[in-house]
Amino acid sequence: MNHGDTPESLRIHDTVRLSAKGLAKVLGDLEARVMQAVWEIGRPAPARSVHERVAREHNVAIHTVITVLNKLVEKGLLRRAKRDELLHYDACLSEDEFRSQASRRLMEGILSFGPQAVTASFVDILADQDPEQLAELARLIQRRLAETGERR
Repeated sequence: MNHGDTPESLRIHDTVRLSAKGLAKVLGDLEARVMQAVWEIGRPAPARSVHERVAREHNVAIHTVITVLNKLVEKGLLRRAKRDELLHYDACLSEDEFRSQASRRLMEGILSFGPQAVTASFVDILADQDPEQLAELARLIQRRLAETGERR
């Protein structure tokens, strides 16, 4: 899978950890740190390079990082290939692509609470926290409504 290819379904947790920060909401904490390191490196990298980057802020053994890298391969988030006698790991999706797909999956789950309540809550939170994003949402809605009208 190359950047731009998107798996049918990300194999990430079906539960969301509301108290976690960033990607750790949908990945485990160490999985999120490892993915972030792989994205920062930006090219296929051996486990040692990923470990060195993760270990700058999180005391973890290299074998633990290797285990996490291999779990992320199993989940379809990383690919692994032998290069110069070492296994190198690379992201299947860019960070933006991952965030977009994870956000969509998260929103689909949230909407199961009922679209009216969720939509009202979302608009209220955006109005309180980021009025500029609320205005951007309004533009996106207008664009989508126009596109939908063109298709009819």
